Amino acid sequence: MDDRTRQLIQNRILSRLKEVKSFPQFVMETLRALDNPDSSAYNVAGSLSKDEGLVIRTLKLANSAFYGLPRKISSIQEAVALLGYKTIKNLVIAATVYQRMDNSFAGYALDRGDLWKHSLSVAYAARYLAERTKACLPDEAYIVGMLHAIGKIVLNDYIKFGYQIIVRIVDTDKTPFVEAERMVLGFDHAQVGAMLVEKWNLPESHKVAIQYQYSPDDLPEDLQEYRGLVDIIHLANSLVLMLGVSGGADALQYSLSETVLQRLGLEDRVEELLSELVDIMDKVSEEMELMEE
Repeated sequence: MDDRTRQLIQNRILSRLKEVKSFPQFVMETLRALDNPDSSAYNVAGSLSKDEGLVIRTLKLANSAFYGLPRKISSIQEAVALLGYKTIKNLVIAATVYQRMDNSFAGYALDRGDLWKHSLSVAYAARYLAERTKACLPDEAYIVGMLHAIGKIVLNDYIKFGYQIIVRIVDTDKTPFVEAERMVLGFDHAQVGAMLVEKWNLPESHKVAIQYQYSPDDLPEDLQEYRGLVDIIHLANSLVLMLGVSGGADALQYSLSETVLQRLGLEDRVEELLSELVDIMDKVSEEMELMEE
């Protein structure tokens, strides 16, 4: 690909980023209410009620087997009372991004639902690993895991222009897909995802973890406060790809950082972790089925 073509693609990618809509205002209002200890379940329900579809998707997730509620819940106020603000915040973000991810992304060799399943799997895995290692907050790990591949919704339309070149670089030079993606297009989906979450005014920790998920050992000194979250997202994504969960094209030549394992105290425990995550992946499948009903 010549420089002129590459520059044209980069300009189009940046333009596409500007076109991607932010979270709806009522969703942002809901998230702010969930972050405010003085708000009530009534406030939360009032914000969410502005979109019936989002309410339905949130309740479907809340009624999944993962949460083990004693009875089926039919209102957001009841869900807040039983699950608490932090869990409801996770469910609202999941239900919101579901709309954007539940499509096919041919550029990444992902059929409809694959990106959603992979992202949900990484979210579950990240929460589990955070609980086990205490490296970061489990709820934050869940949200960032859910968003870690969001950049693909932008790059999908452009990656087809350089796909054959990217695959050739991966096969010939044994270069990770994400690096080849950056070489050919000028951006990789982790960088684009970081730009998106910044546009959506989500926390800096989300942006940093998404941006450095494939290169955790390159995290700058001034961002070390996010070290635990970056390592957890990197490991969660790596393990989910090892399990073969809807990785698509970018699973090619993906490598797990040994230093991440060392920092988390999990060296020589990869097989054990994979075994433990199998049961969690079953819960992901149950949640997928709920959302499709």
